[in-house]
Amino acid sequence: MLHEMVTWLVSTVGSMGYPGIIFLMFLESSFFPFPSEVIIPPAGYLAHQGEMHLSLVILAGIAGSLLGALFNYWLSITIGRSFFERYGRYFLVSRSSLDKAEEFFDRHGHISTFIGRLIPGVRQYISLPAGVAKMPLLPFCVFTAIGAGIWVVILALVGYWLGSQGDLVVKYVHKISLALISICSVTVIIYVIAVRRRNSDKNRS
Repeated sequence: MLHEMVTWLVSTVGSMGYPGIIFLMFLESSFFPFPSEVIIPPAGYLAHQGEMHLSLVILAGIAGSLLGALFNYWLSITIGRSFFERYGRYFLVSRSSLDKAEEFFDRHGHISTFIGRLIPGVRQYISLPAGVAKMPLLPFCVFTAIGAGIWVVILALVGYWLGSQGDLVVKYVHKISLALISICSVTVIIYVIAVRRRNSDKNRS
């Protein structure tokens, strides 16, 4: 069954081409739970077959991810704050917590957005708090593109080398996801230590 699904996805991506990758990754990165693990690896496999170009597959994947993230960002920055100010009490979200979130993303939005794009189950939704907190657009785009780019490159390379073997794709993507979570955890720890040390040095001076 998995082999049949992979075959169908390869055929679908091949027929839609690069615009199809952008569209599907837009959905994956915005409101529709369509996993990137079933979009980019088949495209990477088509690149291995010579039917697509690997670099263009990666660029299309990043573009779709960024567009989807911008959609969520626009949606949350347009109605997010006002919605939570009006109905937040029903979700245990107070005005003070919104202020704290805005302050947090003002100081740490870059690392939060970057790390969030690498964590399964978080990458699709990290744009929402960034928008509610009104994170500056340029840093948001830059760190979204970097984080999404790393993930897209990994998936494209896995598909390039293992795209015809669906079981191995699932296996390696799972292992890589766990490795990324570990790396992200270490990165956050190092970042927190560095910020505390910097604040401590400022207080001394």
